[in-house]
Amino acid sequence: MILLNRLASKPDKINPKLDLRAILATRCGKTDNVPESMMMGFGKVSRMMAGAALLALVAPVAAQDDAESEVIQPPIPRASAYLETVMLPDWTGSWYPDWGALFSERSGPAQLTPAAQAEYDDYLARTAEGGPDQYLQANCIPPGMPGVLQQPYPIEILYSPGRVTILTEAYQQPIRIYTDGRPLPEDPDLFFNGNIVGHWEGDTLVFEGVGFNLLTNIQPGIGHSEQLRIEGRIGLRNPELLVIEMTLTDPEVLAEPFVTKVAFNPDTFPLREWVCAENNRLRSHEGGANIDLGLDEDDPFAELDD
Repeated sequence: MILLNRLASKPDKINPKLDLRAILATRCGKTDNVPESMMMGFGKVSRMMAGAALLALVAPVAAQDDAESEVIQPPIPRASAYLETVMLPDWTGSWYPDWGALFSERSGPAQLTPAAQAEYDDYLARTAEGGPDQYLQANCIPPGMPGVLQQPYPIEILYSPGRVTILTEAYQQPIRIYTDGRPLPEDPDLFFNGNIVGHWEGDTLVFEGVGFNLLTNIQPGIGHSEQLRIEGRIGLRNPELLVIEMTLTDPEVLAEPFVTKVAFNPDTFPLREWVCAENNRLRSHEGGANIDLGLDEDDPFAELDD
């Protein structure tokens, strides 16, 4: 009705027979101020428009009555949900790794079970003989957790209702920490960055994750089983230093919990596109991995003296 009143505030100069001033006056029985010429032909038009308006008003009410008789759905709390993110400590934006900040807190070697230690010793022997195995890097397989946070590339932190997302420039990986109260899955799919849930303790984000892909490593040369579990804490040491601390446990591989930390400083540059397959020169073969510069067919240095 408010809309009709607004429409009726101005005359229809193109077609006077559709002038809503006269139509509304006719419906309300007030025709004193309406010219007689405008009243001609309004009977049929006014009945048509009144019927259409009645249907427009009645149909939603009827549909609402039917819906309410079945299920009453609460409104989606979008505004209030995003308001909650405003109340969180502001870590949003880019962060660049600070390798010197935690120099005195660097983790020592992981303490392994006898079986895992034997496998690691074999890895060290192969590396000493033929160089490090770079199969994963040569095939653009992301390092996953926790290694993806230990790359020499920046990260970006985003907030959304019920979730904190950490984006890594390296391999363009998202780490999703769900803070909506969901439990960890009992039989998780194995993901490179795991299945992670968290909650806030003051200004610290506490998280735990399970279900990590078996191609990821605890440290170079140290794999893990499906029982790997990562518990972590994210918080500010000071306004310029964000620290992520992770404690890893795996009864099949680790003889005791392994703690690792990474630190970041605020960065003013946005994350850049990072596509591993673009110009990836690493090649993996039986003898290990090497860099192929594509010089076999057209070697610019072939004519130079030895």
